[in-house]
Amino acid sequence: MGLFAKSKLQKGGRQVKYYCEDSAEVLKEVESSEGGLSSDEAQKRLARDGRNELAAEKKDSLIKRFFAQMADPMIIILIVAAAVSAVTGIYEEGLKGITDTVIILIVVIVNAVLGVYQESKAEKAIEALQAMSAATSKVLRDGKVAVVPSAELVVGDVVLLEAGDAVPADGRIIESASLQIEEAALTGESVPVYKFIDIIDLKDSSDVPLGDRKNMCYMGSTVTYGRGSAVITATGMGTEMGKIADALSRAEQGQTPLQIKLSQLSRILTWLVLGICVVIFAVQILRAGGFEFEVILDSFMVAVSLAVAAIPEGLAAVVTVVLSIGVTNMSKRNAIIRRLTAVETLGCAQVICSDKTGTLTQ
Repeated sequence: MGLFAKSKLQKGGRQVKYYCEDSAEVLKEVESSEGGLSSDEAQKRLARDGRNELAAEKKDSLIKRFFAQMADPMIIILIVAAAVSAVTGIYEEGLKGITDTVIILIVVIVNAVLGVYQESKAEKAIEALQAMSAATSKVLRDGKVAVVPSAELVVGDVVLLEAGDAVPADGRIIESASLQIEEAALTGESVPVYKFIDIIDLKDSSDVPLGDRKNMCYMGSTVTYGRGSAVITATGMGTEMGKIADALSRAEQGQTPLQIKLSQLSRILTWLVLGICVVIFAVQILRAGGFEFEVILDSFMVAVSLAVAAIPEGLAAVVTVVLSIGVTNMSKRNAIIRRLTAVETLGCAQVICSDKTGTLTQ
């Protein structure tokens, strides 16, 4: 078991509440000191506990993302229509009869390519922002101030904090000189929190909300005033930000209002098309007055041709183009949209509740 795992547990398996302990006790628990760790010890802990990074979401291959664009019910109907159109066209006119099929497939492919392009562009923009925020941190190593990549911080490191710094990991404040930290990313409260080193007293059975732990600092927050130092108590996915990232990765993604409506439309069209096929087929058989093979085949081809004609081939492409325009307009306002359908979801918002500080509330 790594140092991080050991330092997070008390006797009996309960999670340590570092905000209820004296800073000296915390330093002892994480096997560190006010002078920080030695470089050798830091390397050992880094190798054992891993880098101070949030788990990256596994990226799908380009091909998988391309075919994922075709999972839409409307696209599936178009593909089926293309296949049926190819059969009827070849039967009636040979290879010259696949013109409709080619047009439908071009629409499907262009739609998928456009969707992948927009999502890839958004991901690259997000990665660029993440690279900018990665930065470095000032820590005490071997009793001296050293600048190291934030991803290489380990439990027990003593990090120095100044106005403008991003807090690189969760830690217990051990020194504060008018230190104030803005924790809106975690608590939603935009007003900076004054930090101190005193113990927060509470009963064993109680807990303190994250926003009230004024002797702690957390990854994702920003120092707005003063200076101080903190001993790292959690890194990577063990931080509060990591817990949020883990919860988000396990959350099920529901359908957007647009996807729900398109799914309903697809079902209606499917039943409508099947109904048309059955009715036209039956009428053709009755008019022919026989059940010969050629009569049945001709009746089937007529029914299928009319059914394919009833499918709106351009609808999927129109929806994708409209959403792409929305993504472009949002990007001009410095808003990055990762998924095309999210644009329509934002457009469906009718009421936004906010408190006096402008943060969203439940």
